[in-house]
Formats: sequence, C-alpha cells, structure tokens
Amino acid sequence: MIPSDHFTKFYNEVFKFLETQGDDALQAYWLEISRNQERHTLEPFREYGLEGMRDYWEHIRIEENCDLDLELHEDRLELRMNACPSLGKVMDNDAEPMARYCDHCAGWIGPIMDKLGYSLVYDVIDRQKPQCVMQVFKDPDQALEAEKNAKLLMGWPGKASNEPTPDDLKVKKS
Repeated sequence: MIPSDHFTKFYNEVFKFLETQGDDALQAYWLEISRNQERHTLEPFREYGLEGMRDYWEHIRIEENCDLDLELHEDRLELRMNACPSLGKVMDNDAEPMARYCDHCAGWIGPIMDKLGYSLVYDVIDRQKPQCVMQVFKDPDQALEAEKNAKLLMGWPGKASNEPTPDDLKVKKS
C-alpha cells in the first residue's frame, strides 16, 4: 500500500495533469472518485443519515490523523478541518501544489449528498491554509443561508460554484 504522504503528492500531480486537459477532465475524475466512494458511503449515509456521516468522518479523523472537529446537530453535521493533513503534505513538497487541490473533496462529496437529498456547504476559507468547513444540511434553505457566510464556497460537478479569483488560486508552500 502506498503511504499517505506519497499518495497525496501523487494525487496532486494527477490533478495538475488533468487540469491541463481541461476542466471537464478534472471534473470527470472527481465524479469517478465520487462513484468509488459511494461503495463505502452511500448506504450508511442513506440508512443512518447525519449520524452515519459523522461516524464515517470520525473513522477518517482517526485513520488519517486529522485535526478536525465534528459536531452533529439535529438539522446538520458540521466538520471543521483545523489542519488538513492532505493539503499540508502537498504544501510540504518540492513540487508546486495544484491551485485547486481542495476542490477534490467537494468534488466527490457533493454528488453523493445530491443523490441523498442533503445540501452541502463546503467552505475552503483560504487556499493557502490547510483548513475548511463542511456543513451538511437536511434543509436546503438553511444551506443557502449558511452559504452567505462562506469565505470561499466550493462547487462540484452538477452544482454551480463561485468562480475563484486569481488570488484564490495562489497556494504558497509552508
């Protein structure tokens, strides 16, 4: 099995290559990741709802040694990534990070939430810092309200997104 620090660097290079092929190629890849993740998430998320989602990300928190906070509320799940190990490893690399590296998370999670009827709000906050906030809502109106507070709202294949500005795309190595 490939170590996670090598995997994230490999992922970064794949994303950069696909980006040279056009946005459609990159989004198609993220959709393929989403279809693969459905095998592990779709049924538990459907059966157990927000609790199943919390359990999944709690497992990821431990497995990937993530500094994240999970809060389960009656109407939503909130995941606050304080220090993303994936982006952190990519930024601590001799190769330049892909400017849109963080988009892959919303790129695979969003389509699953859409299939299940949940509303995802994915705020990357700042592309130069390995942190984000993901909220999954039962009520789409609450999600629309939460989107107003997002600093850098992510979209995904099948959902319109805010276009990033050139400053958003600059990622500095730590």
